[in-house]
Amino acid sequence: MFFAVAIAIAGIAACAQDPGRHLPVKTTHTVTDTIADAPDAVEVVLGEAGIEKTDSIAAAPEVVEEMESPYDRWEERSVVFNPDPTRAVWLSALFPGLGQIYNRRYWKLPIIVGGYMGLVYATSWNNNMLDDYTRAYRDIMDNDPSTNSYMDFFPPTTVEGDLDRTWLTNVLQSRKNYYRRNRDLCIISMVGVYLLAMVDAYVDASLSHFDITPELSMDVTPVIFQEARGEKPAFGLAWAFTF
Repeated sequence: MFFAVAIAIAGIAACAQDPGRHLPVKTTHTVTDTIADAPDAVEVVLGEAGIEKTDSIAAAPEVVEEMESPYDRWEERSVVFNPDPTRAVWLSALFPGLGQIYNRRYWKLPIIVGGYMGLVYATSWNNNMLDDYTRAYRDIMDNDPSTNSYMDFFPPTTVEGDLDRTWLTNVLQSRKNYYRRNRDLCIISMVGVYLLAMVDAYVDASLSHFDITPELSMDVTPVIFQEARGEKPAFGLAWAFTF
C-alpha cells in the first residue's frame, strides 16, 4: 500500500515538471470568409472523453438580414428637377440666357443670345451713321467753307458748287433723324429682349410641372342646329374643352 501511494505521487510530480506529458487535446477550427460557406456545426473534441460542443449557425443569414440597417441598402431613385422661379429670374437678370440654362431649356439660348447680339450690332451701326450725318448737318449749317464733311457722301469728282444746299440740308436732316430713330428702337428692343428673357425664365420655371397630358385638349367640330326663330337649320362650329 505504501509503495502504490509513493509511485502515484512520483508520477504526478513527473507530469508537473514535463508539460509535454499532458493529455492530448484535439481541436478542430474552421475559418470561412462568408457565412454561406461555413459548416452547419463546429465540433471541438477534448481528449479521450469525446466532449462535443456544437453551435448551430444555420439561422445566421436570417439574423444578419434582420439586423441590416436601411441606410446600407442601395435603392435607385428618380430625382425630379424642380426649378426655382426666383432663382431663374435672378440668373436671367445677371445675363440673358442664364435663366434658360438653369431651366434646362437649352434650345432657347441661341435665340436669346443671337437676338441680343444682333440688336447690339444694329445699335452700334445706326449710332455710327447718326454721328456721320449729325456732323455733316452741323457743317452745312455753320456756313464755314473749311468744314465740309458732307462732301464725303459724294464721289470725289463731285463739285460742291453744283449741289443744291437747300436740298442737301433737308436730306442730311432727314437721314440724321432716321438713324437716331433706328438707334433708339434698337436700344428699346434690347431692353425688351432682356425683360422677355426674365419673364420667360420665370414662367418656364413656374410651369415646369404643368399638366400637359392628352386629357387637356379642345375639340372643334362642325355642327348643324335648329334656329329658334327659323325653320331652316343653321351650320356652325362647336368647341369642346376637356380638362
